[in-house]
Amino acid sequence: MALSSFLGSYADPTNSSLMFRNRIINGDMRIDQRNNGSTLTPALIGSGYTLDRWRYYISQISKVSFARSTVAPAGFSYSLLCTSTSSYPVTSSDVFQIGQVIEGFNVADAAFGTSDAKTVVLSFWTRSSLTGTIGGALVNIDGTRSYPFSFSISSANTWEYKQIIIQGDTTGTWSKTETAGLRVRFNLGSGSSQSAPAGSWIAGDYNAPTGAISLVGTSGATFYVTGVQLELGPLSTPFEYRLYSQELALCQRYYERWQTGDAYGRFGYAVGGGTTSAIMIYNYKVEKRTHLATLTSGGAFQAAVGAFTSMNMSPDGRSASTAAIDLVGTGWTAFQAFWIRANNNAATFVGFDAEL
Repeated sequence: MALSSFLGSYADPTNSSLMFRNRIINGDMRIDQRNNGSTLTPALIGSGYTLDRWRYYISQISKVSFARSTVAPAGFSYSLLCTSTSSYPVTSSDVFQIGQVIEGFNVADAAFGTSDAKTVVLSFWTRSSLTGTIGGALVNIDGTRSYPFSFSISSANTWEYKQIIIQGDTTGTWSKTETAGLRVRFNLGSGSSQSAPAGSWIAGDYNAPTGAISLVGTSGATFYVTGVQLELGPLSTPFEYRLYSQELALCQRYYERWQTGDAYGRFGYAVGGGTTSAIMIYNYKVEKRTHLATLTSGGAFQAAVGAFTSMNMSPDGRSASTAAIDLVGTGWTAFQAFWIRANNNAATFVGFDAEL
Protein backbone atom coordinates (compact mmCIF):
# COMPACT_ATOMS: atom_id res chain seq x y z
CA MET A 1 0.00 0.00 0.00
CA ALA A 2 1.33 3.44 -0.90
CA LEU A 3 2.20 5.72 2.02
CA SER A 4 -0.21 8.39 0.77
CA SER A 5 -3.02 5.80 0.72
CA PHE A 6 -2.15 4.64 4.23
CA LEU A 7 -2.27 8.19 5.59
CA GLY A 8 -5.49 8.98 3.75
CA SER A 9 -6.94 12.25 4.92
CA TYR A 10 -4.91 12.33 8.11
CA ALA A 11 -1.75 14.00 6.83
CA ASP A 12 -0.33 16.02 4.00
CA PRO A 13 3.34 14.95 3.64
CA THR A 14 4.07 17.98 1.44
CA ASN A 15 3.11 20.34 4.25
CA SER A 16 4.03 18.60 7.48
CA SER A 17 6.79 16.27 8.66
CA LEU A 18 5.65 12.71 9.32
CA MET A 19 7.79 12.67 12.49
CA PHE A 20 7.75 15.17 15.34
CA ARG A 21 4.58 16.72 13.99
CA ASN A 22 3.36 17.50 17.47
CA ARG A 23 4.78 20.73 18.91
CA ILE A 24 3.23 19.98 22.28
CA ILE A 25 5.52 18.09 24.65
CA ASN A 26 3.98 15.53 27.02
CA GLY A 27 0.63 15.88 25.31
CA ASP A 28 -0.43 12.45 26.58
CA MET A 29 0.45 13.43 30.16
CA ARG A 30 2.82 10.51 30.84
CA ILE A 31 5.66 12.51 32.38
CA ASP A 32 5.22 13.88 35.91
CA GLN A 33 8.68 14.40 37.37
CA ARG A 34 7.60 16.92 40.01
CA ASN A 35 4.56 15.24 41.57
CA ASN A 36 4.55 11.61 40.35
CA GLY A 37 0.76 11.47 40.38
CA SER A 38 0.19 13.43 43.59
CA THR A 39 -2.45 16.15 43.62
CA LEU A 40 -1.21 19.73 43.52
CA THR A 41 -3.31 22.52 45.04
CA PRO A 42 -1.35 25.76 44.48
CA ALA A 43 -0.85 27.78 47.65
CA LEU A 44 0.32 30.96 45.92
CA ILE A 45 -1.26 33.25 43.35
CA GLY A 46 0.59 33.15 40.02
CA SER A 47 2.01 30.43 37.84
CA GLY A 48 3.68 27.08 38.37
CA TYR A 49 3.98 23.61 36.86
CA THR A 50 1.89 20.50 37.30
CA LEU A 51 2.76 17.64 34.94
CA ASP A 52 5.88 18.22 32.89
CA ARG A 53 5.55 21.22 30.55
CA TRP A 54 2.00 21.98 31.75
CA ARG A 55 1.81 25.35 33.41
CA TYR A 56 -1.08 26.77 35.43
CA TYR A 57 -1.94 30.37 36.25
CA ILE A 58 -4.36 31.27 39.04
CA SER A 59 -5.50 34.64 40.36
CA GLN A 60 -6.95 33.17 43.58
CA ILE A 61 -5.74 30.29 45.76
CA SER A 62 -7.74 27.27 47.01
CA LYS A 63 -10.04 27.23 43.99
CA VAL A 64 -8.60 24.47 41.79
CA SER A 65 -6.31 21.43 42.04
CA PHE A 66 -4.32 19.53 39.43
CA ALA A 67 -3.23 15.90 39.13
CA ARG A 68 -2.22 13.22 36.66
CA SER A 69 -5.18 10.88 36.32
CA THR A 70 -5.52 7.34 35.01
CA VAL A 71 -8.99 8.22 33.68
CA ALA A 72 -8.28 8.39 29.96
CA PRO A 73 -9.84 7.61 26.57
CA ALA A 74 -8.99 4.46 24.62
CA GLY A 75 -5.37 4.47 23.49
CA PHE A 76 -4.14 6.68 26.36
CA SER A 77 -3.02 5.84 29.88
CA TYR A 78 -3.14 9.26 31.53
CA SER A 79 -4.86 12.61 31.45
CA LEU A 80 -4.42 15.95 33.23
CA LEU A 81 -7.24 16.41 35.74
CA CYS A 82 -8.32 19.86 36.92
CA THR A 83 -10.81 19.88 39.82
CA SER A 84 -12.70 22.85 41.25
CA THR A 85 -12.33 22.94 45.03
CA SER A 86 -14.99 25.60 45.72
CA SER A 87 -17.89 27.48 44.11
CA TYR A 88 -16.17 30.71 43.16
CA PRO A 89 -17.83 33.42 41.02
CA VAL A 90 -15.00 34.94 38.97
CA THR A 91 -14.52 38.70 38.97
CA SER A 92 -13.79 40.64 35.77
CA SER A 93 -10.01 40.31 36.15
CA ASP A 94 -9.79 36.72 37.40
CA VAL A 95 -7.80 34.10 35.48
CA PHE A 96 -7.69 30.34 35.98
CA GLN A 97 -5.95 28.43 33.22
CA ILE A 98 -3.77 25.46 32.34
CA GLY A 99 -1.60 25.31 29.24
CA GLN A 100 1.80 24.99 27.66
CA VAL A 101 4.38 27.50 26.48
CA ILE A 102 6.06 26.28 23.29
CA GLU A 103 9.67 27.28 22.67
CA GLY A 104 10.18 29.59 19.69
CA PHE A 105 12.60 27.19 17.99
CA ASN A 106 9.80 24.60 17.88
CA VAL A 107 7.20 26.77 16.12
CA ALA A 108 9.44 28.98 13.97
CA ASP A 109 8.39 27.13 10.81
CA ALA A 110 4.78 28.24 11.35
CA ALA A 111 6.04 31.71 10.33
CA PHE A 112 3.60 33.61 12.54
CA GLY A 113 4.02 37.35 12.25
CA THR A 114 4.74 37.18 8.51
CA SER A 115 2.67 37.06 5.33
CA ASP A 116 3.62 33.35 5.09
CA ALA A 117 1.94 32.42 8.38
CA LYS A 118 0.74 28.81 8.22
CA THR A 119 -2.47 27.25 9.44
CA VAL A 120 -2.15 25.15 12.60
CA VAL A 121 -4.47 22.54 14.05
CA LEU A 122 -5.01 22.02 17.77
CA SER A 123 -6.55 18.65 18.63
CA PHE A 124 -7.20 16.91 21.95
CA TRP A 125 -9.43 14.62 23.96
CA THR A 126 -11.43 16.21 26.75
CA ARG A 127 -13.99 15.27 29.38
CA SER A 128 -15.86 17.37 31.94
CA SER A 129 -18.59 17.05 34.54
CA LEU A 130 -20.00 20.28 33.08
CA THR A 131 -21.61 20.75 29.68
CA GLY A 132 -21.55 23.83 27.49
CA THR A 133 -18.96 26.03 25.85
CA ILE A 134 -15.43 25.88 27.23
CA GLY A 135 -12.35 27.09 25.36
CA GLY A 136 -8.98 28.71 25.60
CA ALA A 137 -6.59 30.80 23.54
CA LEU A 138 -3.34 30.92 21.58
CA VAL A 139 -1.20 33.90 22.63
CA ASN A 140 2.13 35.35 21.51
CA ILE A 141 5.27 36.01 23.56
CA ASP A 142 4.37 39.49 24.84
CA GLY A 143 0.62 39.08 25.14
CA THR A 144 -0.21 41.51 22.37
CA ARG A 145 -1.91 38.98 20.05
CA SER A 146 -4.50 36.35 20.98
CA TYR A 147 -6.75 33.84 19.26
CA PRO A 148 -9.56 32.79 21.63
CA PHE A 149 -11.10 29.46 20.63
CA SER A 150 -14.15 27.60 21.87
CA PHE A 151 -15.42 24.04 21.92
CA SER A 152 -18.50 22.43 23.37
CA ILE A 153 -18.85 19.64 25.90
CA SER A 154 -21.95 17.81 24.68
CA SER A 155 -22.22 15.04 27.29
CA ALA A 156 -21.09 15.19 30.89
CA ASN A 157 -18.37 12.77 32.00
CA THR A 158 -17.82 11.49 28.46
CA TRP A 159 -14.61 11.64 26.45
CA GLU A 160 -14.95 13.81 23.33
CA TYR A 161 -12.41 14.52 20.60
CA LYS A 162 -11.95 18.13 19.50
CA GLN A 163 -10.16 19.73 16.54
CA ILE A 164 -9.62 23.46 16.12
CA ILE A 165 -8.22 24.86 12.87
CA ILE A 166 -6.46 28.21 13.26
CA GLN A 167 -5.10 30.35 10.46
CA GLY A 168 -1.68 31.68 11.48
CA ASP A 169 -1.35 35.30 12.55
CA THR A 170 0.33 37.55 9.97
CA THR A 171 1.10 40.32 12.47
CA GLY A 172 2.52 40.63 15.97
CA THR A 173 5.80 39.60 17.60
CA TRP A 174 6.53 35.86 17.59
CA SER A 175 9.76 34.46 19.01
CA LYS A 176 11.74 32.05 16.87
CA THR A 177 14.49 31.40 19.45
CA GLU A 178 14.78 29.69 22.85
CA THR A 179 12.25 32.07 24.42
CA ALA A 180 8.46 31.66 24.51
CA GLY A 181 7.20 31.20 20.98
CA LEU A 182 3.52 30.36 21.45
CA ARG A 183 1.29 29.97 24.49
CA VAL A 184 -1.53 27.40 24.32
CA ARG A 185 -4.10 27.92 27.07
CA PHE A 186 -7.18 26.05 28.29
CA ASN A 187 -9.60 28.17 30.30
CA LEU A 188 -10.82 27.04 33.72
CA GLY A 189 -12.52 30.32 34.58
CA SER A 190 -11.83 33.85 33.38
CA GLY A 191 -13.47 37.21 33.98
CA SER A 192 -14.95 39.50 31.36
CA SER A 193 -11.76 41.55 30.92
CA GLN A 194 -9.85 38.33 30.19
CA SER A 195 -12.30 37.07 27.55
CA ALA A 196 -12.92 37.97 23.90
CA PRO A 197 -14.96 36.66 20.94
CA ALA A 198 -13.72 33.33 19.58
CA GLY A 199 -12.52 32.60 16.08
CA SER A 200 -10.10 35.37 15.08
CA TRP A 201 -6.80 36.99 15.99
CA ILE A 202 -7.15 40.14 18.07
CA ALA A 203 -4.87 42.59 19.85
CA GLY A 204 -4.37 41.93 23.56
CA ASP A 205 -3.78 39.14 26.06
CA TYR A 206 -6.87 36.93 26.46
CA ASN A 207 -7.49 33.55 28.04
CA ALA A 208 -10.99 32.52 27.06
CA PRO A 209 -13.79 32.96 24.55
CA THR A 210 -16.66 35.21 25.56
CA GLY A 211 -19.43 33.23 27.22
CA ALA A 212 -17.36 30.23 28.30
CA ILE A 213 -18.51 28.36 31.38
CA SER A 214 -16.33 28.51 34.48
CA LEU A 215 -14.99 25.32 36.03
CA VAL A 216 -14.19 27.08 39.31
CA GLY A 217 -17.80 28.25 39.56
CA THR A 218 -19.00 24.76 40.51
CA SER A 219 -17.54 22.96 43.51
CA GLY A 220 -16.24 19.53 42.55
CA ALA A 221 -16.45 20.19 38.81
CA THR A 222 -13.84 18.35 36.75
CA PHE A 223 -12.04 18.97 33.47
CA TYR A 224 -9.77 16.34 31.91
CA VAL A 225 -7.56 16.75 28.86
CA THR A 226 -5.11 14.47 27.07
CA GLY A 227 -3.83 13.65 23.59
CA VAL A 228 -3.07 17.33 23.03
CA GLN A 229 -1.45 17.97 19.66
CA LEU A 230 -0.53 21.19 17.86
CA GLU A 231 0.68 20.70 14.30
CA LEU A 232 0.94 22.49 11.00
CA GLY A 233 -2.33 22.22 9.10
CA PRO A 234 -4.55 22.28 7.29
CA LEU A 235 -5.38 18.69 8.31
CA SER A 236 -5.16 17.10 11.73
CA THR A 237 -3.39 13.76 12.10
CA PRO A 238 -3.67 10.99 14.72
CA PHE A 239 -1.85 11.73 17.97
CA GLU A 240 1.89 11.26 17.59
CA TYR A 241 3.15 8.75 20.15
CA ARG A 242 6.83 9.02 20.90
CA LEU A 243 8.94 6.57 22.87
CA TYR A 244 8.84 7.22 26.62
CA SER A 245 12.58 7.90 26.61
CA GLN A 246 12.14 10.49 23.83
CA GLU A 247 9.28 12.25 25.61
CA LEU A 248 11.20 12.30 28.90
CA ALA A 249 14.26 13.80 27.19
CA LEU A 250 12.10 16.49 25.58
CA CYS A 251 10.74 17.36 29.03
CA GLN A 252 14.19 17.36 30.62
CA ARG A 253 15.31 20.21 28.36
CA TYR A 254 13.08 22.34 30.61
CA TYR A 255 13.09 20.48 33.92
CA GLU A 256 15.25 17.66 35.21
CA ARG A 257 14.81 15.91 38.54
CA TRP A 258 17.84 14.25 40.13
CA GLN A 259 16.60 11.61 42.54
CA THR A 260 18.10 8.25 43.48
CA GLY A 261 14.91 6.78 44.94
CA ASP A 262 16.94 5.18 47.73
CA ALA A 263 16.75 6.27 51.37
CA TYR A 264 20.54 6.66 51.48
CA GLY A 265 21.24 7.08 47.78
CA ARG A 266 24.41 8.97 46.93
CA PHE A 267 24.06 12.08 44.78
CA GLY A 268 27.72 12.64 44.07
CA TYR A 269 31.01 13.90 45.40
CA ALA A 270 31.77 17.41 46.55
CA VAL A 271 35.10 19.17 47.05
CA GLY A 272 35.55 21.43 50.04
CA GLY A 273 36.36 25.07 49.46
CA GLY A 274 36.88 25.78 53.14
CA THR A 275 35.42 24.80 56.51
CA THR A 276 31.87 25.84 55.58
CA SER A 277 31.72 25.64 51.78
CA ALA A 278 32.04 23.05 49.01
CA ILE A 279 31.10 22.61 45.38
CA MET A 280 29.52 19.68 43.54
CA ILE A 281 29.29 19.30 39.74
CA TYR A 282 26.36 17.62 38.01
CA ASN A 283 26.24 16.84 34.29
CA TYR A 284 22.71 17.12 32.98
CA LYS A 285 21.17 14.16 31.20
CA VAL A 286 19.83 16.58 28.57
CA GLU A 287 21.17 19.99 27.57
CA LYS A 288 18.97 22.71 29.04
CA ARG A 289 17.13 25.46 27.18
CA THR A 290 19.35 28.01 28.94
CA HIS A 291 22.48 28.04 31.07
CA LEU A 292 20.52 30.00 33.69
CA ALA A 293 18.64 27.07 35.18
CA THR A 294 17.51 27.46 38.78
CA LEU A 295 17.87 24.86 41.53
CA THR A 296 15.29 23.45 43.90
CA SER A 297 15.67 20.62 46.39
CA GLY A 298 13.63 18.63 48.84
CA GLY A 299 13.98 15.89 51.41
CA ALA A 300 17.06 15.49 53.59
CA PHE A 301 20.78 15.36 52.77
CA GLN A 302 23.88 14.41 54.69
CA ALA A 303 27.61 14.64 54.06
CA ALA A 304 30.18 11.93 54.64
CA VAL A 305 32.08 14.35 56.90
CA GLY A 306 30.92 17.33 58.89
CA ALA A 307 27.34 18.56 58.56
CA PHE A 308 25.31 19.61 55.51
CA THR A 309 23.16 22.76 55.76
CA SER A 310 21.95 23.90 52.35
CA MET A 311 22.66 24.08 48.60
CA ASN A 312 22.12 26.55 45.79
CA MET A 313 23.09 26.99 42.15
CA SER A 314 26.52 28.56 41.76
CA PRO A 315 26.76 31.51 39.34
CA ASP A 316 30.19 30.18 38.28
CA GLY A 317 30.95 27.09 36.26
CA ARG A 318 27.40 26.36 35.09
CA SER A 319 26.36 25.92 31.48
CA ALA A 320 23.48 24.48 29.48
CA SER A 321 25.16 21.08 30.01
CA THR A 322 26.49 21.34 33.57
CA ALA A 323 25.30 22.51 36.96
CA ALA A 324 27.72 23.83 39.57
CA ILE A 325 26.16 23.48 43.02
CA ASP A 326 27.43 25.46 46.00
CA LEU A 327 27.07 23.59 49.31
CA VAL A 328 26.99 25.14 52.78
CA GLY A 329 27.81 23.20 55.92
CA THR A 330 30.36 22.81 58.71
CA GLY A 331 33.40 20.68 59.47
CA TRP A 332 34.80 20.61 55.95
CA THR A 333 38.37 21.10 54.71
CA ALA A 334 39.62 22.87 51.61
CA PHE A 335 40.25 20.43 48.71
CA GLN A 336 38.78 17.53 50.69
CA ALA A 337 36.47 15.28 48.66
CA PHE A 338 33.42 13.70 50.27
CA TRP A 339 30.06 12.32 49.18
CA ILE A 340 26.59 13.82 49.58
CA ARG A 341 23.68 11.43 49.99
CA ALA A 342 20.05 11.26 51.05
CA ASN A 343 19.54 11.09 54.80
CA ASN A 344 17.03 8.28 55.35
CA ASN A 345 14.60 9.76 52.83
CA ALA A 346 13.98 8.13 49.46
CA ALA A 347 12.07 11.23 48.27
CA THR A 348 15.18 13.44 48.51
CA PHE A 349 15.80 15.22 45.20
CA VAL A 350 17.49 18.07 43.40
CA GLY A 351 15.58 19.79 40.58
CA PHE A 352 16.91 21.94 37.75
CA ASP A 353 14.40 24.32 36.19
CA ALA A 354 14.90 25.95 32.77
CA GLU A 355 11.20 26.40 32.02
CA LEU A 356 9.80 29.17 29.88
